[in-house]
Amino acid sequence: MTFTHTRRSPALLPSLQPLALATSIALCFAAAAAAPAPALAQAPAQALAQTAAPVIVTGARFDSDPSLLPIGATVISAAEIRRSGASDVNQAIRKIGGVLGHQSLDGSPDFALDMRGFGTNSSQNMVVLLDGVRLSENEQSTAILSTIPVDSVERIEITRGGSSVLYGDGATGGVIQIITKRPGARNAGTRGTVFAEAGQLGLREGRAALTHSADNWAFDLSGGALDTDNYRDNNGFKSRNLNLGAQWAFTGGRAGVRVSGTRQDSRFAGSLSEAQFNANPRQTASPKNFGSLDSDRYTAFVEAKVAGYDLAAELSHRRKELEASYFSAYGLYELDYQSKQTQFSPRVRKLGQIGAVLNEAVAGIDFIDWSREQKGSAPSKATQKSKALYLRDEIKWDAFRLAAGARRELFEKDNRDPSPFASAVYDVTQGVNAWDIQGSYALSAKATLHAKMGQSYRLPNADDNAYTPLANRVLQPQTSHDMELGTSYAEDGNKLAARVFRHELRNEIYYDPTAGEFHFGANVNLAPTRRQGFELDASARLAADWSLSGHYQRVKATFTEGAAAGRELVLVPKNVLSARLSWTPADGQSADIGAQWVDSQRFGSDFDNSCAARIPSYTTLDARYARKFGAWEVALSGLNLADKQYYGMAFSCQGGIYPSDGRQLKLSARYDF
Repeated sequence: MTFTHTRRSPALLPSLQPLALATSIALCFAAAAAAPAPALAQAPAQALAQTAAPVIVTGARFDSDPSLLPIGATVISAAEIRRSGASDVNQAIRKIGGVLGHQSLDGSPDFALDMRGFGTNSSQNMVVLLDGVRLSENEQSTAILSTIPVDSVERIEITRGGSSVLYGDGATGGVIQIITKRPGARNAGTRGTVFAEAGQLGLREGRAALTHSADNWAFDLSGGALDTDNYRDNNGFKSRNLNLGAQWAFTGGRAGVRVSGTRQDSRFAGSLSEAQFNANPRQTASPKNFGSLDSDRYTAFVEAKVAGYDLAAELSHRRKELEASYFSAYGLYELDYQSKQTQFSPRVRKLGQIGAVLNEAVAGIDFIDWSREQKGSAPSKATQKSKALYLRDEIKWDAFRLAAGARRELFEKDNRDPSPFASAVYDVTQGVNAWDIQGSYALSAKATLHAKMGQSYRLPNADDNAYTPLANRVLQPQTSHDMELGTSYAEDGNKLAARVFRHELRNEIYYDPTAGEFHFGANVNLAPTRRQGFELDASARLAADWSLSGHYQRVKATFTEGAAAGRELVLVPKNVLSARLSWTPADGQSADIGAQWVDSQRFGSDFDNSCAARIPSYTTLDARYARKFGAWEVALSGLNLADKQYYGMAFSCQGGIYPSDGRQLKLSARYDF
């Protein structure tokens, strides 16, 4: 849960400014293409259910053969997630996938994930999907991943780089596709898991999951409860979630439904000055601030093979209600709004082969209808409707793969906000285009080269347009020209992948703390900017029981034109390095230890690069040891083992600091039946 506000008063700016900074830029890339099913709905068709479980990846928003894995993608398996001890999907993406996470501001486990250096706008510059359904928000907030039962995840596919052709708005930094497990014939009968964990900082968590498969039907039910005081004062967090679903497999296809509900309560610790952080990083600057979030999601899906064509569609509706109260010397500020989003995504694929040439042609339509209504003394309402058409074709012959695609999307935006401090009365239509070309060549059975280029985009959302330099003037769409060159090598369990990339952005949407009529800050379109860098993924089997993996990202984010040309963008570390060592003997034991180093970065307000200080670099360690006893597994795990006092989010020069968590030890027990 990430709390945002839709109007800003100058008097309240010091306490609310950090929440407004989430003004976005691009997401994830077309790798985790939509495995078309809600969380329950990953059972194979009846014809496939009679065979051993096939290896499946998500390609162009359809289940596909591993040979058509999205170019340059990283896959995290369920076994890796369990071995690492990740307690939620967000943590698994950070610990195993090496994706940088910015500490949440509300005490929730939903860190803002950052691929390719988009800082506080990272959540709006990548796309997150759950079984093909978009979770990324239409607001200045992060996708809520903590509600996804981590034990239900089959794999997580991470594709870095622009992918707006398949996924539309915000797919510049990359795409993260979360695929849930498929109940089927090999798991016939009733299965379940019960998990309990307790630890320091008042942590108490319980999870349970139950699945039942019989004939062509499968059902599942899962729920969880999490209570924690967290590291800082007035930063407690409580969460309750329930998920249930059903699906039916028929000859040539499957269909299903899923219902998910979440209730969360948070206390807001607020930001600290550098002096306060040095004196006591656990203290709070806002002892009375709190909020709550209720969210429900309903999804139906169907996929079928008809006359040689693969057809698929998801219909999803999400309701979210948020309340928050902020107390300061200027008085009480209350936030109370409800948002709704409906998504319908039908598509068709023709997969065929002529001689040695395999061809995959995909066409689809995305409809999204979003609205938000602000309650209270100053009611407002914002709506956004989008409709998109995309086409993509890929051919594979011998050692070559070549794919090309295009997308056209129209956005209708309407906003009515009578607040005296807002600048958001408008009714506009904005249209954008995306395209990409990708190719790869297998040098051998072990080594591959690939290249990508294209255009991705991000549209200003209702929060972006709420505070612009000119009253009632909406921001322009952000576009990015994306390029990537890469290579990969795999042999005997050892893998190495390297990529160089560049994103040339126009009209990047960003929060400028010096903009606006009274220089209280505003969301703006920046002068042209660039992100370029290098990524390295590696894994090695050191011995029969030992494996090592690592992820490295180097990114340089700068202005390329205008008065700020050459200056660095804020809150973007140049280097991020993650590594994990795993021990998995065959006697029921397992151990896993990980480290992450994050380079120094500029403070959030340092647009002119004048601040003499930088956010210091930091290194964190985590580890887990587990032992199985029949159906039981007992584990001891720890986060930030060195108890490093650090922060990665700070919104003013040596101030506006949100401290990161200190050391936490946890003990858990799990029973599978």
